[in-house]
Amino acid sequence: MSRSLKKGPYVNPRILKKVQDLKPGDKTIIKVWDRACTVVPAMVGLTIGVHNGKTHFPVYIVENMIGHRLGEFAMTRKFVTHGGKMAKAQAKGGK
Repeated sequence: MSRSLKKGPYVNPRILKKVQDLKPGDKTIIKVWDRACTVVPAMVGLTIGVHNGKTHFPVYIVENMIGHRLGEFAMTRKFVTHGGKMAKAQAKGGK
């Protein structure tokens, strides 16, 4: 279920304050643990380090991300390929 339009988007006030305190063109990475925070237009052009459970994954915010959640851009699971002799042979390009 999505958030009510009456309430508006969820933006953590601490994150918003850190974003507004940055000067334009500043390349510092803002570390964020709040994956549920919505991307707002003030964040465009900044790099935000979104915590994926283990490390902070750097995410460069562009206009198309507005309205989405920060957690959508930092995957929490790492896909490990299916193994075996056949998979190794296909990776090499052989039979």
